[in-house]
Amino acid sequence: MAQDRVEAVERALTILEAFDSSMESFTLAELANATGFYKSTLLRLLSSLERFDYVQRGSDGRYRLGSTPLRLARRHLPSRQLEVSIQPVLDRLAGVSGETASLIEIDDENAECRLVTTPDAALHHALRPGQRWPAPQGSPILDFIGGVMVCQRLTTADSGTLWLALSGPRGRLDPTTATALLNEAVSRVAQRPEATSPSAIAAP
Repeated sequence: MAQDRVEAVERALTILEAFDSSMESFTLAELANATGFYKSTLLRLLSSLERFDYVQRGSDGRYRLGSTPLRLARRHLPSRQLEVSIQPVLDRLAGVSGETASLIEIDDENAECRLVTTPDAALHHALRPGQRWPAPQGSPILDFIGGVMVCQRLTTADSGTLWLALSGPRGRLDPTTATALLNEAVSRVAQRPEATSPSAIAAP
């Protein structure tokens, strides 16, 4: 309905639609031509889109899509596929260990929590899906105050960027026990190779 329209939102979406093009980047003038907006209007909207990483402005002054659209696109049908196959494994891990169990993906030296189950304990690692952190040398381990994370790489075909993890308060989470539980969980996931295939984690 016309009264439900928010003009600024629609203008921002119009800018994003301009990137559905064979061109990988645009100058401000090219975006003005593609959208029909004044440059002053574009600059205000682009500034907001940059803050949320929907677009990025390179050192050459050209605008490109940021990482947020892809990150959001990966959340829906692919995440449901992952949930059906791997969420029960995480639920069991959290139940047996009493700690936070998660599925982590590494992409471009960044780690991202894809799925998570938190325990009933009042004190636990409050990890959430979509949370990202640096992963230098491909390590998904998150260093957080007062806690420890133990990770185990999935060994099924084409799963080189996926890890299972247990995380919780230092002193309560025993790394040796966590490793044993994760090894068992990895064996369970290995019986479901479709769960970690590229089609299950990539955007359609």
